[in-house]
Amino acid sequence: MKVIGIASTAILSLLLGIAAPAYAQQEQQSDKKDHSEQQQGKQEKAKPAQQHAKQQPQSGRERQQPQRAQQQQQQQKKQRQRAKQQPSSSPVRQQPQRAQQTRGRAQPQHLQEQQRVQQSAWQQHRARSWQSDHRTWQQRGGYDGYRIPGDRFRGYFGPEHGFRISGLPFLVMGGYPRFQFGGYWFSLVDPWPEYWANDWYATDDVYVNFVDNGYYLFNRRHPDVGVAIRISM
Repeated sequence: MKVIGIASTAILSLLLGIAAPAYAQQEQQSDKKDHSEQQQGKQEKAKPAQQHAKQQPQSGRERQQPQRAQQQQQQQKKQRQRAKQQPSSSPVRQQPQRAQQTRGRAQPQHLQEQQRVQQSAWQQHRARSWQSDHRTWQQRGGYDGYRIPGDRFRGYFGPEHGFRISGLPFLVMGGYPRFQFGGYWFSLVDPWPEYWANDWYATDDVYVNFVDNGYYLFNRRHPDVGVAIRISM
């Protein structure tokens, strides 16, 4: 009996010795399993955060797209409004153009009338015989009109300052032609020579000169003849 008790005790000890390491190994494996499960859980928790972080830029882009679309729509609306306003403003712009066209049509008629008046006035004061029809200022008793200051005369008159009468302000005073030049009015008191061209006032260059104590109008085509003129402001 003692032998059996000793043998059973030895067997029990052996079993306990084998079971203890196995239990320890199982605990280690269980701890490793729990640790791996915890790490896996952390990784799984981290994945949604990473996915959310990745989705945030996309959501920002998605938000920007509607804003850009709204801006484009607003720009298109503004362009449409401008396009609608342009036709309405065109009639207003056309009014000055029509006024200019009307003035352009009226100007030739006015010029034609002025040319007819000038032509009639000049033709009426054409000499039949220059030698017998004209008189100098000395023969008239001396010049009795306005005298141009010397510096003013040298700046605008004399042989160096030629001009054409056609196109200048023109009047008929007392039946005599009168034109304005250099700030003064000039009236012819003598007829012009019959051998000058019919439209010399439009085609020939003339100039005003002070000769023999009086003012005369000279034609550059016929510089030897001066027509007596009277000056006024």
